[in-house]
Amino acid sequence: MKNVDTINHVTGKSIYVDDIPVQTGTLYAAVFGSPKAHGKIQNLNLTKALELAGVERILTYKDIPGRNQIGGIIEDEALLAEEEVHFVGHAIAVVVAKNESIAREATKLIEIEIEELEVITDPREAFKKNQLLIPPRTFKMGNVENEWKNCDFIFEGKVDNGGQEHLYIETQGSYCYPMDNGSIKIHSSTQGATLVQKMAARILNLPMHRVEVDVARLGGAFGGKEDQATPYACMAALASYILQKPIKIILHRLDDMHMTGKRHPYSSDFKIGLSKDLKIVAFQTNMYQNGGAASDLSPAIMERTLFHSTGAYFIPNTEVTVYSCKTNLPPNTAFRGFGAPQGMFVIESAIAKAACELGISKRIIQERNFIQENDTFQYGQIAKNANMIPSYKTADEKYHIEHLEKEVDDFNVNSIENKKGMAIMPVCFGISFTKTPMNQARALVHIYQDGSVGISTAAVEMGQGVNTKLVQVAAKVLSINPDRIKIESTNTTRVANTSPTAASTGADLNGNAVKIACTKLLERLKNTAANMLSCTASEVDIKDEVILFNSEKSDITWEKLIETAFLDRVCLTENGHYATPIIHFDKTKEKGHPFAYHVYGTAIITVTLDCIRGTYDFEDVKIVHDFGNSMNTIIDNGQVEGAVVQGIGWATMEEVVFAKNGKLLSNSLSTYKVPDIYSVPKNIEITPLKTEGPELALLRSKAIGEPPFMYGIGAYFAIAKAIREFNPNYKLDFDAPFTPEKVLMRLYSK
Repeated sequence: MKNVDTINHVTGKSIYVDDIPVQTGTLYAAVFGSPKAHGKIQNLNLTKALELAGVERILTYKDIPGRNQIGGIIEDEALLAEEEVHFVGHAIAVVVAKNESIAREATKLIEIEIEELEVITDPREAFKKNQLLIPPRTFKMGNVENEWKNCDFIFEGKVDNGGQEHLYIETQGSYCYPMDNGSIKIHSSTQGATLVQKMAARILNLPMHRVEVDVARLGGAFGGKEDQATPYACMAALASYILQKPIKIILHRLDDMHMTGKRHPYSSDFKIGLSKDLKIVAFQTNMYQNGGAASDLSPAIMERTLFHSTGAYFIPNTEVTVYSCKTNLPPNTAFRGFGAPQGMFVIESAIAKAACELGISKRIIQERNFIQENDTFQYGQIAKNANMIPSYKTADEKYHIEHLEKEVDDFNVNSIENKKGMAIMPVCFGISFTKTPMNQARALVHIYQDGSVGISTAAVEMGQGVNTKLVQVAAKVLSINPDRIKIESTNTTRVANTSPTAASTGADLNGNAVKIACTKLLERLKNTAANMLSCTASEVDIKDEVILFNSEKSDITWEKLIETAFLDRVCLTENGHYATPIIHFDKTKEKGHPFAYHVYGTAIITVTLDCIRGTYDFEDVKIVHDFGNSMNTIIDNGQVEGAVVQGIGWATMEEVVFAKNGKLLSNSLSTYKVPDIYSVPKNIEITPLKTEGPELALLRSKAIGEPPFMYGIGAYFAIAKAIREFNPNYKLDFDAPFTPEKVLMRLYSK
């Protein structure tokens, strides 16, 4: 089945926030952000801005009728700055004007005096000064300190990985207007409709039922609209509520880039110990997470880093600690992988360091330490249906890894100016929100009198194809033509108390809720059909919109069945509620069973490096991926391809750079490089692992959004391999992204 949104997307008919027809009297808002990264506000002069023709109002924290607080996990983030600013772009005032141009012009006329305070941008510096957002957390297994003496080889090192700009096509935005009885409606480009509802209600001092949030779709998100869409929706709601006018706020691309948080940069120290047979005996690391100026989702991201800090490997003795450090940068936030890539990069770096020092191929250490069936993860969960080794073996059988290595070696022997590198990147990624209560969803399903079906869920379509999978579920359960089914916008009035569409759970949670609702409706319809056929419900089935009696076609069509059910006053509406079973986690012990299942896979990445220029081309990415029993190979393959390229971008070229004073330097598309058509691998080959998917996956089709991102990490190590082929003096280091500038310096280091 093709993506149900494709035609509207490519013909420009899909409606996003900025496409919603505006009501008469709509005003436009722009944000005035701090020009300094840290300081006390001494004076804020709005006079000149207010005198500009067309300016209606300028709002500050003093205009907030409720609580000036939008922190979701920890209440440490004001909507509008009060006495202090904590990062460049920190929202101070909201200008409301007759059009966007006037509003933006007025922000330039606002005068502010700030007494500057110390600016910290480095997480290690923040750690030294005890500037932490939350207390550190540690995952342990075995006894690391006792095992170092049993290690034949011990290696230590430092790892740095940078941030990443989400660069969604649709920038942050919201359109809001007053409704009857003091209520308000918000159209928001958000992954978390309920979070927007909750925070807007808090800001406006309203009960949540007075705030309706509607999300048609997003023009991309990648995690950047899980929490960070909230402030702009709240600003629009504040202005709309106070002025009793429709308000629209759409961020300019440059404002979006410098005001919003990125993927968390981490700086880490590791120590790894191996036995003579290259088994990893012990692994210890301290990770310093750059959380930015407020917590946002840093605590949850820290947690997932811990969960994935041992990657695809079984290590009997571990001690991993993460410190969430407070710096004067925009609050960093969710990004595809949600802390897992940062953790996996460290363990892969540790293995690479060991292999380099021992003079062996990295893959040999990888092969000997893969997680296996019934192994214990460091957080206490037992590995079941562990497909790491099967995925690797399939990759080896199909692509002949040793032969590929020899091809690379032969090329390097015969080439001077160009060198090749190859790396294996294994993936083991847990699926579920790590905060257990978030693993629930509801679906509201209506069957209308003509037999058409409307479905409302919490799932937000943002290009990942979740709407298509929801249609597939309903069509399969009810056995009707998918054209009969419409997926409604995500709306807090129709489906309440929603979890965000994130953590690769959108299809699993909401799809299973749809399945439950449709199954209940199907049972009722079978009873109706049984009455029509004077038989029992067990003798009735529905297939391709035809009612079967003892597996034989009857003369009852789908339309006739629905008409009869309606006339018989059978309920044709159902609410399905799904809560992921089994999962649990005890933070007091840092042990439990947090994931419904794991996704596994193996990627082989080959790069050709121009040793004169420091540039590189990715020749091949060969992947064996654990899809489970994929319910939509077109969508799933597309997700793998997109994730791999985005992962390669993070590992190689997407360099987020801040000045010491906290100003973003990579603040435009001329200074921030994302993968374009010329940097996409020449060949991406995806082979599905032959396996039956787990019962807790939707129709046994495993989650797909985040796991393939991690394949891109292998690009870093493929480049490092190529550098060493040209420059044997290169001492392997770990400082991602591996930009051509960094590559060139290492090619000629002594």
